[in-house]
Amino acid sequence: MVKAEHVYQGKDSAACSMPTSPLTTHILNTAQGVPAASVAISISRLESQGWTEVAKGITNSDGRCPGLLTPQTFSAGTYKMQFETGDYWQSLQQSSFYPYVQIVFNISDVSQKYHIALLLSPFSYTTYRGS
Repeated sequence: MVKAEHVYQGKDSAACSMPTSPLTTHILNTAQGVPAASVAISISRLESQGWTEVAKGITNSDGRCPGLLTPQTFSAGTYKMQFETGDYWQSLQQSSFYPYVQIVFNISDVSQKYHIALLLSPFSYTTYRGS
């Protein structure tokens, strides 16, 4: 069973512009040199019974959705971000190789800010922890 603590929708919703989130993301379409807008994102946390979805959203016109988690819902542990890249490329009438991108990472210090950057093209992607 999937239990979402927060659900943010709408490509330019107020939730996707909240500056206080401890976890942010930014997706750039490197094939066209533009932000990747309207990409669906989900975040899950690994718990004893498996993955539990804790948030989801859609990137805004700048390829960002910074308000996915609040400091109150952010805890140490293993997380997974899934980006629905196949749907994004299909919306641009572009074929692609990866139907989605999953990035799994560990949070050890909740007092820090975490930024997941994703550089995306139809046949490759690069990710790194940004600032």
